[in-house]
Amino acid sequence: MHDRAHIHVQAGGGGDGCLSFRREAHVPKGGPDGGDGARGGDVLLLCDDSLRDLEAFRRSSHFKAGRGGHGEGSLRHGADGETLELKVPPGTEVLVERDGARYDLVRPGQRAVVARGGSGGRGNKRFAGPTHQTPRFAERGLPGEETWLTLQLKLLADVGLIGLPNAGKSSLLSRLTRARPKVAGYPFTTLSPVLGTLQTETRQLVLADIPGLIEGASGGAGLGHEFLAHVERTQLLVHVLDLSPLDGSNPVDNHATVELELEHHDPRLAALPRILALSKADLVDAATAQAARRAWAQRLGPEVPVLITSSVTHAGVGELAAELVRRVPQRTDGGAAGAAETGKAGGPVPAELPDELAEHRVFRPAPPRAYTVRRTGEGSFSVSGEGVERLLARYDLDNEEALAHLERRLRGLGVLRALESEGFEPGDEVEIAGIAFDLDPSV
Repeated sequence: MHDRAHIHVQAGGGGDGCLSFRREAHVPKGGPDGGDGARGGDVLLLCDDSLRDLEAFRRSSHFKAGRGGHGEGSLRHGADGETLELKVPPGTEVLVERDGARYDLVRPGQRAVVARGGSGGRGNKRFAGPTHQTPRFAERGLPGEETWLTLQLKLLADVGLIGLPNAGKSSLLSRLTRARPKVAGYPFTTLSPVLGTLQTETRQLVLADIPGLIEGASGGAGLGHEFLAHVERTQLLVHVLDLSPLDGSNPVDNHATVELELEHHDPRLAALPRILALSKADLVDAATAQAARRAWAQRLGPEVPVLITSSVTHAGVGELAAELVRRVPQRTDGGAAGAAETGKAGGPVPAELPDELAEHRVFRPAPPRAYTVRRTGEGSFSVSGEGVERLLARYDLDNEEALAHLERRLRGLGVLRALESEGFEPGDEVEIAGIAFDLDPSV
């Protein structure tokens, strides 16, 4: 099971505007007719419930959306670049390294745009006016956003089976559901989480067999750190505890080890409802099993049911299934992640997540200023900032008309006034995005 992926995505660049003039018979002076370049395609993630893990990203880690088409003569605009849809399974968390944004895709059909395509350049027709009727320049398209994404899958299961290696979790899952996990007599037989469905007459529950936890799992020891995230979305935890471990360890210490690692990983997990399943009851006599049950019930209190189970004789399996159905609240949204938890008295109490996911509209405020002006030496200045750098990328700096238009744009942005306030005088050197300019504020 591939539950992690690190991929690079790049949105499509915008198409260039066209520099063109009409050429028709018997029309001595055709005007500009260059079309606009199109916008590049976005990269978006789509939550698809037909997927179960991130296997699709194992062989390929670089993805690129389509580029926007260039403008053409006769006012023909380019075609928008094709949007790239990357499908991920429900329960995928996404970290966008470019800006630190996080997305949590849990419902089929949810979308998240992680890289936006570059805008297209304008053709020379856009710059025609009463005082400049034949512009001989056009804009270039801007490149699309690119970034690395970290994807992590957290299973959407109702119930998580936790415990030490070889506690009997896989065997118990195979008796409760039709899942067929590998069962063997050595630690870490289960190397990845396994899902199974508990089917009753009225509902279904999704159970997850989480690989065995050991001491230090929350800090990265063993396999626990890698799979602890899969229990975060569950509504109920079944702690499977071996009644008589073959290695001679103390069940009380084993129980404390797992509970401590859960709390260290996420304190919220320590507050989830619990069921304690004392497994492998067929290896001890009935009196010993009942004595252990009473001792654990007294130790944990009435909030945690204690059941005796055996995957060999099927003892307690039906009782455990009934207890799971009773304690996991009924969902109303059809999703695998519920909205309520079972309280101390067995009744539902509000959980952190609402039953219906809220829809949000994101407003992207403009930066307070698109540039920064500073003196770099005697008679030399520097202008930096994403705004002016994007502006320079729009134009061919070898084109005199484009340079004149760029200077007008810089004056409109207030760059020349900002230079004058810093002591700029005609003849001083100005560097913008690594390119030297000869600007004259008096013109």
